[in-house]
Amino acid sequence: MPSFKDVSLLRASLRLMGGNGLNLGRPMVPALRGYATSCKDPKGVVVGVYSQDGDKPPKTTVNAVALDDSLGGKLLTLIRERGMDGTPGKGLLFSGFEGEYQAVAVVGVGNQGASYNENEELDEGMENVRVAAGTGARALQLQGMYEVHVDAMEYPEQAAEGAALAVWRYNANKRKKNRLHTPKLDMYGKGDRDAWVRGLFKAESQNLARRLSDTPANMMTPSIFAQAAVDALCPCGVSVEVRSMDWIEDMNLNSFLMIAKGSCEPPLLLECSYCGTSPEDRPVLLVGQGLTFHSGGLCLKPKKGMDQYRGAMAGAAVCVGVLRAAAALSLPMNITAVMPLCEHMPSGMAVKCGDVVTLLNGTTMGIKNVDKAPVVLMADPLLYAQATFKPKLVIDIGTVAMGVNYAVGGGASGLWTTSKSVWQNFRKSGGLTGDRVWRFPLFKYYKQIVNKNITYDLCNTGRGPASSCLAAAILHSLVPCVDWAHLDIRGTGMTTKINPRPYLLKDSMTGRPTRTVIQFMYQMACAGQ
Repeated sequence: MPSFKDVSLLRASLRLMGGNGLNLGRPMVPALRGYATSCKDPKGVVVGVYSQDGDKPPKTTVNAVALDDSLGGKLLTLIRERGMDGTPGKGLLFSGFEGEYQAVAVVGVGNQGASYNENEELDEGMENVRVAAGTGARALQLQGMYEVHVDAMEYPEQAAEGAALAVWRYNANKRKKNRLHTPKLDMYGKGDRDAWVRGLFKAESQNLARRLSDTPANMMTPSIFAQAAVDALCPCGVSVEVRSMDWIEDMNLNSFLMIAKGSCEPPLLLECSYCGTSPEDRPVLLVGQGLTFHSGGLCLKPKKGMDQYRGAMAGAAVCVGVLRAAAALSLPMNITAVMPLCEHMPSGMAVKCGDVVTLLNGTTMGIKNVDKAPVVLMADPLLYAQATFKPKLVIDIGTVAMGVNYAVGGGASGLWTTSKSVWQNFRKSGGLTGDRVWRFPLFKYYKQIVNKNITYDLCNTGRGPASSCLAAAILHSLVPCVDWAHLDIRGTGMTTKINPRPYLLKDSMTGRPTRTVIQFMYQMACAGQ
């Protein structure tokens, strides 16, 4: 009889069922070592089982039935004996079967036919498949599988996303012998292979953003980030221009230089362009915050948790991921991304509280609190990019202010926009990708707070506790004549410490909301056809 283990992605652990409850968190548990060492490149497979309907026996996916047939009916017998109820993200891990696969993960997929939940603003059928695929793929990875085949479970794109996101982790700084192997993924059984490949493209783009964000700051300086963007995008046909500090000074991007001048690392500005249609068509403009380390400057951040501010360039990382996916998917649209890259450090040259800078449009900005650097960093690049590229839509992305984190935490990215259609498309995108956005207000109330100053036109902080709404009001004042959206990803784009998505990792950078922005672009491109 094959052996079995209980798998729960929600707890990211393995527990022995029917025994002494021993916690088996090691990559290779004793009961499974035999096949892992006897087979050179062991394979595993993930299949799904739906929630139980009353007293009826659990129903498995079509591909699970096919697998059971190849195993002589043993799999379904074990599923019924162990009383699986199809709860999403929980299941059983079996080993000891004869045949192609050394291990089989059977994971709950929830209710068959689950669809969009208005209260959750989420397509639960798609998200359940991501969770199930991620559950099984990660469990098999921990058992030493070198190749994992994943059941499409009626949603091949989402199965690919969940599996590819779950098995990836940043381990570049571990010794090779201590790194957890990332298994090769493939679709098992019947399903739309084109959709599976799309899912892999999207997940790999988010994993690219995760890698850029999670790399230590000394290994991801502005120049290293620029080289990483060149390496990731140029082979895909995306043009990349790296602008030097001399160019930045010549173009009078003074707000950018105010933040950059405290560090010895020279600032750079990246201009990346993807052309998927006629060059004359106006592009969608992405502006990504690229603070490769945000110490707070002279208003130094607390030492506890300061290391996570290596991820203050998550906005720029998302832009790189989106461009890579757009090229891989051949989206019929033009996208341009502008990413100001620098460190924000304290020194004798650093920007001081109370300094005033004149922006490209003649507006003076008072820098009341130098810790609130993101809006200052992005101000002149945002004005420059609009004047240069004449976009039809501007989307700026950054880890801007803590207010959105206090409001919605890791549950959603904050969205501020002047367009109802942009909001509706982002809302739909978040529901489909499982990486939701939530719209916040752009009331005149906030604009009055940041605009009413005695000695300058605009304040980088305003007054009061609504830090994210105030930051959005500042950026909105710099985009007067075009549709605009501001994504504040302070709660989602950096480390998630509380209730992370099951296919992501706790205390690691998330790469969010890369897939939501990709889906938004896809919807825009399709609407334009």
